[in-house]
Amino acid sequence: MHKSFELRWHGRGGQGAVTAAIIVAEAAIFDEKYAQAFPEFGAERRGAPVKAYTRVSDQQILTRSPITNPDMVVVLDTSIDEKIYIDGLKVGGTLLVNSSKSKDELISSMERKDIMIAKVDATHIAMDELGAAIVNTAMVGALIRVNPLAKLDSVSEAIRENFKPKIAESNVRAASRAYNEVEVLN
Repeated sequence: MHKSFELRWHGRGGQGAVTAAIIVAEAAIFDEKYAQAFPEFGAERRGAPVKAYTRVSDQQILTRSPITNPDMVVVLDTSIDEKIYIDGLKVGGTLLVNSSKSKDELISSMERKDIMIAKVDATHIAMDELGAAIVNTAMVGALIRVNPLAKLDSVSEAIRENFKPKIAESNVRAASRAYNEVEVLN
């Protein structure tokens, strides 16, 4: 990868989109790549829409601007308007969504037909593994299966760096489950 792979995260305050962006960047760095992650903040409150960004490259990353034409979009909460999260996604790009909808329901509901769509029921996984609907680590696991920006072991290491030991292992399990359960729909 000579240019940066650019990723935009969409979620709601409290779901961990910013932490997910950081975990992917740290995992890529553990795999000897260059990476950066940063949030876009407004008047944030729990439940308000949040955007975060991750860039990964095999060369030094010099740009610091928000990502407007991402290679991939990760949606932690599909109650966010599709027009918002799909905006700017490159033709041939990838959309990864947290959804319990069927393959047919999801594909037929999407306006864009020129992108790859993947889904995982991260809410179900998070409830099973964490006892709470905090879907960030599950979405990270699904992401690296769909696009191997980092190894699963590196993601686990980054999770352990970002969480207290008591909750780190349940988050590692959530990431691993989502890695195995994500579906590419088209």
